Amino acid sequence: MTQRKREALIVAHGQPSAPVPPDLWLQGFAKAVNNRLPDWIIRAATLAMPGAVERQVAEIQSGSPVFPMFMADGFFVSRMLPKRLGDADLPILPPLGFDKSLPDLAAKRVRQTLSDHGKNKTQSHLLLAAHGSAKGTKAAESAIAFRNALLNRCEDLKISLGFVEEAPFIADAARDLPPDSLCLPFFALEGDHCRQDIPQALEEAFFSGITLPPIGTWSETAKLVADALLRCSYSD
Repeated sequence: MTQRKREALIVAHGQPSAPVPPDLWLQGFAKAVNNRLPDWIIRAATLAMPGAVERQVAEIQSGSPVFPMFMADGFFVSRMLPKRLGDADLPILPPLGFDKSLPDLAAKRVRQTLSDHGKNKTQSHLLLAAHGSAKGTKAAESAIAFRNALLNRCEDLKISLGFVEEAPFIADAARDLPPDSLCLPFFALEGDHCRQDIPQALEEAFFSGITLPPIGTWSETAKLVADALLRCSYSD
């Protein structure tokens, strides 16, 4: 008798104003995770795509883990996602921003970027551009914890925080930074915040450094998610 494959569901916020492109990107990301877990079925859905989560819940086997492609455990992870999952027996894993491997992954990418561009860590500065929120503290707390984790791994590098939706705002945090600086968007997907809000804020601040792609879009992140799903399966 053939053993049924393990399954998992990756859920991201998406973009309500244009739900299709982020949903398609997440499907591609799920395939990248599936390439590392060929014996699994990796599903994907965004909250912004009408009915997408519910369709996956109706098909996925009971007990399958749900991986939140979010940087914090705020409203969408703690309240909206469970509501959309309904009564299904689908355990929710810690979100991407809380994954224990993420600070090491980010520190490695930052060091490699500085090296590739011939920049000196002691003369550089890392700006962590995060979402923040005017309605709660969870988003900022997650970004602050991540910055502190990076500081422990990049001791010679100064790291500051700027937010899209709360002070200190990105434009203020980026102003007067040295030319060898890096900006790291602490985001899971490349939505309007990464394509428009962050570049506009950096331009306003006359930021002349390098902006990295959002963390969730890195090729290494697919391996991180696959490893998280494996750890979950080992603990069953």
